[in-house]
Amino acid sequence: MEAALRRDYALVTAISAVISIGALIFYWHQGAVLLYGDAVAHINIARRVFDSRTPGLFQLGTVWLPLPHLLNIPFIINDRMWQTGLGASLPSMIAYIAGTGGVFRLVRGLASRSAAWMGALIYALNPNLIYMQATAMTESLYLALFIWAAVYFSEFVREAWQDAAQGRKLLERCAMAVSAAMLVRYDGWFLAGIMTLGALAVLLRLGHVASPLRHALINFILLTGLTGGLFLAYNHSVYGNALEFVNGPYSAHAIQERSKTASMPSYPGEKSPRDATLQFLKIARQNVASGRLEYFLFVAALVALLSTLYFSRQHLPWTVLWAPLPFYVLCIAWGSVPIYQPEWWPFSYYNVRYGLELLPAIAVFCALGCAFLANFFPTRMVVAAASVLLAASYFSVWLHGPICLREAVVNGKERVALEQELATELKKLPSSATLMMDCGAHSGAIQDAGIPFRRVLRESNPPLWEIALTQPAKSADYVIAFPHDDVALAVRLFPEGLRLVATIGTPSQPKAFIYRSLHP
Repeated sequence: MEAALRRDYALVTAISAVISIGALIFYWHQGAVLLYGDAVAHINIARRVFDSRTPGLFQLGTVWLPLPHLLNIPFIINDRMWQTGLGASLPSMIAYIAGTGGVFRLVRGLASRSAAWMGALIYALNPNLIYMQATAMTESLYLALFIWAAVYFSEFVREAWQDAAQGRKLLERCAMAVSAAMLVRYDGWFLAGIMTLGALAVLLRLGHVASPLRHALINFILLTGLTGGLFLAYNHSVYGNALEFVNGPYSAHAIQERSKTASMPSYPGEKSPRDATLQFLKIARQNVASGRLEYFLFVAALVALLSTLYFSRQHLPWTVLWAPLPFYVLCIAWGSVPIYQPEWWPFSYYNVRYGLELLPAIAVFCALGCAFLANFFPTRMVVAAASVLLAASYFSVWLHGPICLREAVVNGKERVALEQELATELKKLPSSATLMMDCGAHSGAIQDAGIPFRRVLRESNPPLWEIALTQPAKSADYVIAFPHDDVALAVRLFPEGLRLVATIGTPSQPKAFIYRSLHP
């Protein structure tokens, strides 16, 4: 039995590894690895920790949590791996393989081998996840930690009734997985609260038997609390505001306020939990199927969830996989986190990748549904029917194009074209030249040109940056300005000693300006 289980794990790992590597090769040749602006930003935040005018951990910034950037650093020290973005794909790919194994282990713990394989395949073959894991985006990493937190939590609940010492170890492992997830996405902070309440409920049911487990729960609370506290302390130390990521200039609320227009003063779901729920469920379904097949896998998982709540207590710990649903409803309704998808107003793409957060729940509960049906029908028949449904659903996604890839193409095409054009001009500059540029939106141009950030004076280099804005000609050999950014304002206010040498775009519609300093 143990040998067969090890073979299954090895095969699951091998299959997911082949899919992962194949996807990276395919999307690299398609030029899709760096389509997401956020992916480029993640790569360059990691790079500037050691390659900067002011290197150090404070270069990690705020709003985005630090763990993905720290994991990227070893893989992008090599200039070629940084410039191409391939280095930052590796942690995401490893996480995808680990997440697939986690789904298999979670289902195998309480269901049949065939059900475990079905859950793992639903997860691993998802076209949107296959694309996202080939990029530097954080979805794959968070999902892996989320799944393994659910694995350890489920095993803790199961073992706590029989072996308190083993239950304690499992809850502590769960705490480590949740703490790591808290440093990847804010979903993990909500998950920490949910699992704390779940563990407390288990201990209350155990009564006096739970005394050896109380220390584990205390450790869980302390570790997750310390993780959040350290991030707050970091923000206070760097920005003088512990909640900089909530109310600072780069927070979701500030970005949403700046994006409001007279024609669009609000977004779908804002201040409406009902509409927010509909919006999130819509993109969750679109991440697993398209067209008329959109509902099948999702409804199958939902029916299995309701059956679990009514019939089966042993599967109740798996319900933590649905934690993203209330979290994103709250975020959309009151957290300034809009989601747009092309079938509903405003008929565009924004944050559709958030729908992937329900993929573990769909995979696991569809597998549970297969295990339940196998009690009434031949296993082969159930597996065949589930395989047909899975193939039809994912074929519909490939047919229309994975929605996460479509979002990346629609929102990234113009940015990539601009950065490539700017990079072509930057490559013409002397190899020893220093640059001044606000890299917040277009650091990809510096990356594409292969220019080390230590030669670039940028917005993440205080107080040098603030000084440079008052004397741009004396601060760098070349100054790159985008319309309406801080550098463009500095050039207008202090134009002495600067000469325009190149305009990116057209004279009537300029996208960037390159100035040469006339100072020695």
